[in-house]
Formats: sequence, structure tokens, C-alpha cells
Amino acid sequence: MRLDIRPAHIDDLEALVRLDTVAAHDARRAAQIQGWIEDRFSHVIKVDGDIAAYGVLHYHFFDCGFIEMLMVGEKFRRKRLGLRLVSHFQSICERPKLFASTNRSNGAMQSLLKEAGFRESGHIDNLDAADPEQVFFWPCER
Repeated sequence: MRLDIRPAHIDDLEALVRLDTVAAHDARRAAQIQGWIEDRFSHVIKVDGDIAAYGVLHYHFFDCGFIEMLMVGEKFRRKRLGLRLVSHFQSICERPKLFASTNRSNGAMQSLLKEAGFRESGHIDNLDAADPEQVFFWPCER
């Protein structure tokens, strides 16, 4: 299996929209993905030439690194690609603190973040009804 991680290019947009489970039924997500690419926040993982996953790292969360999105294509799940992308973001984070969040109901993402060395850092109520957003923190070692 040949694996490449690189910044997303606008030519990747169609593949990312197909891969993203929300974009299939929400046109706003496709526009959001395009914005992430144009702002150079998005990175992709290619497996044997196919885009298998993407993630978004920006610095709009109190001037800290924040992993806003992590999406792995259905046929590529359970291959540790999400962990590879989080590790990539840890290695390129330009701030002393890196945060990520996920719904409390998303046990798989919570496990991934904990395996990557993140620790729980609180929660945010009222984003999704009855499913708080759990915030995680990792200190960048620079």
C-alpha cells in the first residue's frame, strides 16, 4: 500500500465531496470543502493513487491549532488513516497548542484522539441537541 499525505489542491475538490458523507446531502459542505482547500487548511491522504481521507487544520480557535475536520472514506476505514492524518497535523502544527473536538457520541474519534496523545479538555453544550461536543488538547512540542 503506497500512502501519500499532502496539502489538498483544487483539483481534489470533486473527490473530497464524493468522500465526505455530509456533502452528499448538504451543498453547503461542498462549498466549505472548497474554502478549506483555497485557504490551504486541507490535507489529503492518497492510498495507491486514490484520495482516501482528508482533514482540516486551521488556527482560528483562539490562535491555536484546531483540527476542524477529519473524514476517512468508507472503504478506507479501520486502516488507521485517521490516526496518520492526526499525527501529520501534530507534526506540522505551527502553534504551541493543538485542539480537536468530536461529538460525545463519536467513540471512534475519541479513541483515535486519545491514542494520538490528546487529553480531554472540556465540552461545549448546545451545538447538537443532546450530544455535547467533547474538546481534546495536545501540547505541540516545539
